[in-house]
Amino acid sequence: MDTAEEGDICRVCRSEGTQDKPLYHPCVCTGSIKFIHQECLLQWLKHSRKEYCELCKHRFAFTPIYSPDMPSRLPVQDIFAGLVSSVGTAIRYWFHYTLVAFAWLGVVPLTACRIYKCLFTGSVSSLLTLPLDMLSTQNLLADCLQGCFVVTCTLCAFISLVWLREQIVHGGPPQWLEQNQPPLVPNQPNGPAPADEVPGADINAQAAAGAGEPRRPGDAPQDGQAAADPQEAGNHGDEAELDDDDGEDNEEGEDEEEDREEDAAEANNGGQDLNWNALEWDRAAEELTWERMLGLDGSLVFLEHVFWVVSLNTLFILVFAFCPYHIGHFSVVGMGFEECVKASHFDGLVTTILGYILLAGVLIVCHLFASLVRFQRSRRLLGVCYIVVKVSLLVVMEIGLFPLICGWWLDICSLEMFDATLKDREQSFDLAPGTTMFLHWLVGMVYVFYFASFILLLREVLRPGVLWFLRNLNDPDFNPVQEMIHLPIYRHLRRFILSVVVFGSIVLLMLWLPIRIIKLLSPTFLPYNVMLYSDAPVSELSLELLLLQVVLPALLEQGHTRQWLKRLVHAWTFTAGYMLDLHSYLLGDHEDEDHQPNNNPPVQDDRIPGLGEGLHAAHQAILQQGGPLGFQSYHRPVNFPLKIILLVSFMCVTLLLASLVCLTLPVFAGRWLMSFWMGSAMVHELYTAASGLYICWLSIRGATMMLSWMPQGRNMIMIKVQEWTLTILKTVVVAVLLAGVIPLLLGLLFELVVVAPLRVQLDQTPLFYPWQDWALGVLHAKIIAAITLMGPQWWLKTVIEQVYANGIRNIDLHFIVRGLAAPVICVLLLSLSVPYTISKGITPLLGVQPEMQTLVERRIYPFLLMMVVLLSVLSFQIQQFKRLYEHIKNDKYLVGQRLVNYERRRLSTPS
Repeated sequence: MDTAEEGDICRVCRSEGTQDKPLYHPCVCTGSIKFIHQECLLQWLKHSRKEYCELCKHRFAFTPIYSPDMPSRLPVQDIFAGLVSSVGTAIRYWFHYTLVAFAWLGVVPLTACRIYKCLFTGSVSSLLTLPLDMLSTQNLLADCLQGCFVVTCTLCAFISLVWLREQIVHGGPPQWLEQNQPPLVPNQPNGPAPADEVPGADINAQAAAGAGEPRRPGDAPQDGQAAADPQEAGNHGDEAELDDDDGEDNEEGEDEEEDREEDAAEANNGGQDLNWNALEWDRAAEELTWERMLGLDGSLVFLEHVFWVVSLNTLFILVFAFCPYHIGHFSVVGMGFEECVKASHFDGLVTTILGYILLAGVLIVCHLFASLVRFQRSRRLLGVCYIVVKVSLLVVMEIGLFPLICGWWLDICSLEMFDATLKDREQSFDLAPGTTMFLHWLVGMVYVFYFASFILLLREVLRPGVLWFLRNLNDPDFNPVQEMIHLPIYRHLRRFILSVVVFGSIVLLMLWLPIRIIKLLSPTFLPYNVMLYSDAPVSELSLELLLLQVVLPALLEQGHTRQWLKRLVHAWTFTAGYMLDLHSYLLGDHEDEDHQPNNNPPVQDDRIPGLGEGLHAAHQAILQQGGPLGFQSYHRPVNFPLKIILLVSFMCVTLLLASLVCLTLPVFAGRWLMSFWMGSAMVHELYTAASGLYICWLSIRGATMMLSWMPQGRNMIMIKVQEWTLTILKTVVVAVLLAGVIPLLLGLLFELVVVAPLRVQLDQTPLFYPWQDWALGVLHAKIIAAITLMGPQWWLKTVIEQVYANGIRNIDLHFIVRGLAAPVICVLLLSLSVPYTISKGITPLLGVQPEMQTLVERRIYPFLLMMVVLLSVLSFQIQQFKRLYEHIKNDKYLVGQRLVNYERRRLSTPS
């Protein structure tokens, strides 16, 4: 043990070292903070909860001190006792986690499914036999999967209700709920028409599934929302028609305030405990963690939570599924529409939605009756129930029905492009109604999303205030749920119809009309070939993998698509603005007012003659706000309404021409390129379109680069061409290695190890398709790379991160080949060649029978994989046994630890 020199003191207690408490220097620190007592260090480590020095970041090291009577090797009985204790602990944990998994993945979903089926059977016998049905072992797996879906729906409904309650609390309830008014008998103010009278006025909001409309300036803010200033008050737009009349006097306001205070007092006295302590609830929430709730902490408290979840599932199934379904079912049977509902293939969903609609009507009538007889509690409860049903129906309409309509309209307008008919779509729907509806809904959602993204791009280009009739999704005051709560239902229906008209017209303009023009000008260009036959050189799997894993990600990540589109929009706007003398209106005018022309006086609003005073007033309400929309003045030219009409016409013609180019140019270029490789064979149009997109992208990229180099002179252009030629050659080499060779070897190895042994019998000869193997290898390579990047730090992760950080411009061919491609290719080649050498070179020398030779050749790859896995498991078990051995030794013979000095540990490292 090293002793400190005279005068050295501990950095913590500032005392010198003694024979009983010597000083150590365990880290790199020098000077007056070099030495420390072991006891002081242990106390500091316990307090700071760190294992390293906070100054030099050096990790402290301790050497164990064992009892003098410790044998050189542990006795067998000690090892056996420790092993038995570990096995017992493992069995206990296994039993507990098995019980947890059985409860949450078996009992809860199975109970939910059996209760759901029992309630919807509609017979008394099913209720009597429910306990026996719970213990039945028939269709366990199917019922568990269906029960998981039911539990997920009920939990989502519960979370949605809690979130809706928070929205009502923070945003304030509607005026008709606070005041004694029926929900659908609005007072019509003598004010201007709302802004959503303009067709397409809420496209952005519709794209976000349920956008709202702003309140008019001067309207009173909702409860819980106080406008900071008149401009902010104008941000919220139109109030619900459920608002009070403008002529309501102060006495009515005082009566309303008194009613609110009385209701609040009644609610506090009737529903809350006077001794309620918020701190206790916070403490209970802190104690209830996910581990404790699910039972992962080792306790059995989760059984109580299982009971409550089962009860909650039953309650939600009864309230939100059983009651609305049977209300709708009795109504359908009573009105004689049962056959029509069954013809939709979704009779349960349609019946349930109809039940919710009827339930909303019943709630309105009951709320009106409770308001007339002045039952305040019942009126509030019925009003809240109506809000829940109303918001649920609006969400289904905005997120479910609207994208579905868009998807079907897109399909109908594009039938001639794929040589299909409505009868074909009807047959597909009859064969798989659920899949067909989901695909059309998905297409509609993609269409709505990209349209909303394009509107956001337009806002970045155009002058603030041009798109005043479209709601801004980037507006911080945009809250669609609040407007679902406050605005009446007919306003949402009107906006829904307007949005359907606008979106449908755009589909006609950009899809149906271009297809008709293409059929007229070039009858042989359409239809697109999207059907693959058995003798096709590629498969559907390789097609999807190539498109989704290679083409689209690279095109979107490296193509600068959004920047190019933004520049095109700006160039079009600039050109159209100067052609029609609308440059100031579209892009703004930053010149001083002193230099403005006399014939174009500055305009301080965006009034468009012909739209009416009501729209102008609503427009002014938006423009007068501060906020994110902003406003810039512009110069109004002569014949302004006519030029606006010409601008809209020019825009429609431009969209039509752009659609024609997008539908023809990539496919034409791809067909021309594929003809050199495939000849006259039919190729899937997604291949041709993807190839054509890359050709167009490379052409545009090269043209833009040449235009940016031209001002720098001829010599600089030659230097840039040489640099980019070298970069392109390096990129081609890297692409061949990383996107060609490695995926091909990986796919071939997967084919030999997994696919061929499972699909091909021993008496048959497997056939290998390099194209499909490469496509599978692309998918496997992406999965392996993603797992590597999410895993711990090792050499492969470091190399991949470095390659990705360098990018294409700073590509390092030597580093990629030496650090990534060469090691991976060597490992894959060894994995392929070693089994082949053993089966083809060594096995015949042993003089085995032909059957054994075939067995070795076909099964050596999975056999070697099993051996590698077995060796890995064995190595892991050996490491675990070593840890167990050290744990047993430390538990029985460890008496302490001694701090290790920095020099001693450094000198002892080489030995």
